[in-house]
Amino acid sequence: MIDWNQIETVFLDMDGTLLDLHYDNYFWLNHLPLRFAEAKGLSLPDSKARLQAIYDAHAHTLNWYCIDFWSEQLQMDVAGLKHEVSNRIAWRPNAQRFLHFIHDQGFDIALVTNAHQKSIEVKLQHTDLGQIIREIISSHDLRLPKEDPEFWQTLQAKRHFDPCTTAFFDDNERVLAAAQQFGIRHLYSIAQPDSAQEKRAHSPFPLIHDFQDLLP
Repeated sequence: MIDWNQIETVFLDMDGTLLDLHYDNYFWLNHLPLRFAEAKGLSLPDSKARLQAIYDAHAHTLNWYCIDFWSEQLQMDVAGLKHEVSNRIAWRPNAQRFLHFIHDQGFDIALVTNAHQKSIEVKLQHTDLGQIIREIISSHDLRLPKEDPEFWQTLQAKRHFDPCTTAFFDDNERVLAAAQQFGIRHLYSIAQPDSAQEKRAHSPFPLIHDFQDLLP
């Protein structure tokens, strides 16, 4: 699927790409509504409805990914709540093998994620991701979400890469479309970001089912 001879740089998303999105979906759709209901004296359906309205208002913005924003908005320790269900953090199939392969091949590798630094820290505490990928770039560092084409311009100004020889893996197709608009040539989506949900049947981008498929 990939001609590695054409690649110099590999950018990788974290949640839903390398790590199972089930943890994040479970947290935002189940665990946080439960804790919010308990804290505010709400029924669980009312809690979910209130949170969903806020989610919808901030979707695809930097706020949506910002743990500090949610802690202030809800008056709760959202980072602390994330640790309560950290046992659900898991790798996607063969993601570790894939990372070791591209690392051993000497590619220029970086994790490029919308996750807030406090979310990243939770993942690093419960996986060896940070030991394999040394460079981690959060959209909060650049103050733009990856869905914004200007994110990629800002990233290139901060950290040189050639879009024509860059491969980028992400489960968010809005993000991939922004990267495509910027000019990144080798773009790949994820067929099943959340192991508890159905696989995607179609995508504008090549779908990765298992990272094993990308290994020689």
